[in-house]
Amino acid sequence: MQTATFGAGCFWGVEELFRQIKGVKETVIGYTGGNLKNPTYEKVCSDTTEHVEAIQIKFDPKETTYEKILKVFWMAHDPFQANGQGNDIGSQYYAVIFYYNNKQKILAEKSKKEIENKNVGKPVATMIKPAKEFYPAEEYHQKYLQKRGGIGYCHINVKEILNEVQK
Repeated sequence: MQTATFGAGCFWGVEELFRQIKGVKETVIGYTGGNLKNPTYEKVCSDTTEHVEAIQIKFDPKETTYEKILKVFWMAHDPFQANGQGNDIGSQYYAVIFYYNNKQKILAEKSKKEIENKNVGKPVATMIKPAKEFYPAEEYHQKYLQKRGGIGYCHINVKEILNEVQK
C-alpha cells in the first residue's frame, strides 16, 4: 500500500470522490500542514493553525498509480483559486499536494507543470509541500456524505468527476 495526502477544499466531497476510485483502499480525512499538535476542527477553522483540511489515501499500486491519483486530485479542485475552494475561503481550504518521497514530489511537480502549460498566463495556486504529521478529523467528519446519502455541502460534482475518470 502507498499513501497520498491532499488538501483540496472542504474534505467531505473530496473523500466521497476518492473512496470510489479503483485501487483506493482507505480514506481518512483530517488536518495536516500546520504546527499545532492534535488540532481540532474548531482550531483549524480559526485560521491560526496553518493546517488544511486534507484527505489521506491508502492505495494499492497494483491497481492504480500515483499519477492516476494525481489526475483525480486536479479534477477535484480549482487549481487557480488561491484563497480556498469554491465558497470556502480561508487557509484551511488551500489546495496542496503533500508528498512523502522524492518520486511523489517529482510526479506532483510534473502534473502541476502540465496544468500550467495548458493554462498559460493563469498562475496555479495549488502548492506542493513535504508531508507533515496527519491528524484524523473527528469521527463525525469521516465519510460524512456517505453517511448522509450524499446530502451535504460539496464544492465539487463527484458524479461528474467519476464519469470523467471512468472514460
